[in-house]
Amino acid sequence: MERSEEYFCPVCDEETGHEVISRGRNPIARCLSCGSVHPYSPEKEKKLVQVKAIVSAEGTSRVCRVEMEEGEPCRVGDHFVAECGDEYIGVEVMAIERGESRVRKAIRSEIATLWTRKVEEVAVRISLHSGRTTASLRTLVPGEEPFVIGEVYKVGQKRIRISRIKMRRGMMLRREGAKAIAREIRRIFAYPL
Repeated sequence: MERSEEYFCPVCDEETGHEVISRGRNPIARCLSCGSVHPYSPEKEKKLVQVKAIVSAEGTSRVCRVEMEEGEPCRVGDHFVAECGDEYIGVEVMAIERGESRVRKAIRSEIATLWTRKVEEVAVRISLHSGRTTASLRTLVPGEEPFVIGEVYKVGQKRIRISRIKMRRGMMLRREGAKAIAREIRRIFAYPL
């Protein structure tokens, strides 16, 4: 008799201990609770692998690690948690290094390095237009913080109204009420109140 393994029993309607009768192409097991014999699906545990990740945050970069499953696909724009020593940081993939080139997507086994940026807290750059002059402001906000065109915000001691938002993917939002989250914004254009 083989050792007991946990599988779902359709009769008990829960995970119970099972005696494996046959492995192979059509695996069969006997439930140790009710005695029923039924097919089961052996789940293979996916191996977790550490991937080198360069994490950039406001002009500084450091080498960290991201945990991925073997064979897991990765794309530019995916989010992970990077382990940087004792610190865990939410990051977004900006580039994937595969061999000597950079690609937009790859599976774990092909990835040499992930180039990422911190997205838990991001710096949002603001161009503040007042007549003929333009001032540059910067504010640190959570990566998920929404900004809405036409809304009023306080940045430091200044009150501003957003007129346009330039997105990291290149498009410009101009319509009143259009919104974007901070980690997707390249620059905000506003005027003072």
